[in-house]
Amino acid sequence: MPLVRITQQDVRTPEESRQMADIVQDVMLELFAAPPGDRYQILETLPVGSIVAEDTGLGLERSDGVVIIHITQQGRGEEQKKAIYAALSERLAAAGLVREDDLIVSVVENGHEDWSFGRGRAQFLTGEL
Repeated sequence: MPLVRITQQDVRTPEESRQMADIVQDVMLELFAAPPGDRYQILETLPVGSIVAEDTGLGLERSDGVVIIHITQQGRGEEQKKAIYAALSERLAAAGLVREDDLIVSVVENGHEDWSFGRGRAQFLTGEL
């Protein structure tokens, strides 16, 4: 059950933002084995100039179209992570939504005790999930 935060600057239409979110979800289902119906995304759009993303000495050319995708998840390995980095970059670029130099992806891990899906319960710990 990945929780995905997509942060971008205000350079895309709402339809383009939704298309980007749909592509991200497709990748989560295919490569992170997220269960169907398990979609938790936050789409955050900030004014242009709100994201400062340098190239880390890699020769990347950033634009105002920069997007940061932050994924909180459990139990995915190194190969799955590398696969989603590549798939997100390829698919978002192919759709004309995000240049490959403008995509930053961060994956962090947490545990079962770190989730409550509502009603004040830790459903992974109570056995509800």
